[in-house]
Amino acid sequence: MKFKAMMLATAAVVAMPMLAQAETIRWARAGDALTLDPHAQNEGPTSALAHQIMETLVMRDHAGAMVPSLATEWGPSADNPNVWVFKLREGVTFHDGAKFDSEDVKFSLDRAMTEDSDYKELLASVKEVRATGEYEIEIETNGPNPIMANNLTNMFILDKDWAEANNAVKVQDYEGGENTFAAKNANGTGPYKLVSREPDVKTVLTINENYWGKDEFPLEVTDIIYTPIQNAATRVAALLSGEVDFIQDVPVQDLSRVDTTDGLEVRTAPQNRVIFFGMNQAAEDIANDDVDGVNPMSDVRVRKAMSMAIDRDAIMKVVMRGQSAPAGMIAPPFVNGWNEAMDSSSSTDVEKAKALMAEAGYADGFGITLNCPNDRYVNDEKICQAAVGMLAKIGVKVNLDAKPKAQHFPLLSNLETDFYMLGWGVPTYDSEYIFNFLAHTKGEKYGSWNATRFSNPDLDVKIEALAGETDLEKRNGMINDIWQVVQDEQVYIPIHHQVLNWGMKTNVGTVVEPEDSPKFKYFTMK
Repeated sequence: MKFKAMMLATAAVVAMPMLAQAETIRWARAGDALTLDPHAQNEGPTSALAHQIMETLVMRDHAGAMVPSLATEWGPSADNPNVWVFKLREGVTFHDGAKFDSEDVKFSLDRAMTEDSDYKELLASVKEVRATGEYEIEIETNGPNPIMANNLTNMFILDKDWAEANNAVKVQDYEGGENTFAAKNANGTGPYKLVSREPDVKTVLTINENYWGKDEFPLEVTDIIYTPIQNAATRVAALLSGEVDFIQDVPVQDLSRVDTTDGLEVRTAPQNRVIFFGMNQAAEDIANDDVDGVNPMSDVRVRKAMSMAIDRDAIMKVVMRGQSAPAGMIAPPFVNGWNEAMDSSSSTDVEKAKALMAEAGYADGFGITLNCPNDRYVNDEKICQAAVGMLAKIGVKVNLDAKPKAQHFPLLSNLETDFYMLGWGVPTYDSEYIFNFLAHTKGEKYGSWNATRFSNPDLDVKIEALAGETDLEKRNGMINDIWQVVQDEQVYIPIHHQVLNWGMKTNVGTVVEPEDSPKFKYFTMK
């Protein structure tokens, strides 16, 4: 099978004027953005849509490199190692014509640090954000933070006045079911403006004629029609019929069919994302099992047995048709702290798993509900179905409950699941991001996606210390030590690293971006 992996250098997509000819791209993927509030949900498709409308201080281009956006320069202060200074881009306006300045940045970062924000872990080390000039801000941290800029690539900037005028100062409480003005409307500085939005049906964007980057990016796509199509067969049919021009998630069973169709092609690349299972390991008893008075998964032997029962090679070959890489840790190879030995440590051994189950007192197994999304990751429900059969071999009888991600993710946030699937990408390319969200005790500033209830106060101290460690060799040693605990405790059951397969018309020019977040200002239309 032929796959086109187009390498489009950043230099090839800059210094090009915006074309006058209108080019519409019809874009589809399995699931919609959960909200337009830029700080309410730290979730891939939600961020991908936001990147078309709103902007961050720094961003990653399609090659994964950090490049300027609303900030033109940044770095630690020469006077204070605890302070990062950002010089802001002048002459930028929001879609409604309002001027962008440092007050908008301070407002947005302060907003992103509040309780309902799903991005607060990225700013957990921040002591204060200061507007020190009309086009300059300072971010002071509790101790030097060597990767402060990395934490801002998905930190979107809102217009302060717009938010205040529309009762949108407070972040939407998505898990609580709140619906706000900011959840349905958007006013950014980005290359595209919101025309209309029907959640789970269609979102329409059009070019921002006053975009600051109109002389720096191709901007050949002038209009975007975004349609979530959950059903895989329907999504492929839409591409084959010409109803859509670009789909992000070609089902693995249809790769050859799409790639051999005249006028279409598949472009593929490894994704910066791991798929895994999480287990409630802290509760003395759990609701979603059939054992009274105890929690089988609180025993590390049971967790290790469940991991050993999963045949990752079979999932790769049968379910994923070769489009995955078995994982032994929940860090992608892109990430600082990834360890080849740890990542190859997962093994399938049903007999040893049975022995561990018996040793833990569960020779006859137990029943448990597995919560799984059915519109978020590649073959997510099918992976869960395969796991059901594999876990049955060691006596773990699984009841599969698959739901759309809009219903699935609140189960994790609200701690209403005991066994679940999750996928995790790492936009900072550093393990600290994983630890802050997934390994730290769930609390006010950390652990918002840690539905395992895993808590280790000593480990929390080490995780928090990463933000202030500037000796990179020492910091990397600390990261390795934290990973060792996560691995030894089998906090999660890693399944695989995802592979991206974007399907599109041959006239669409782009690379497959490891974050799975297409940025249409870079696209060309041949």
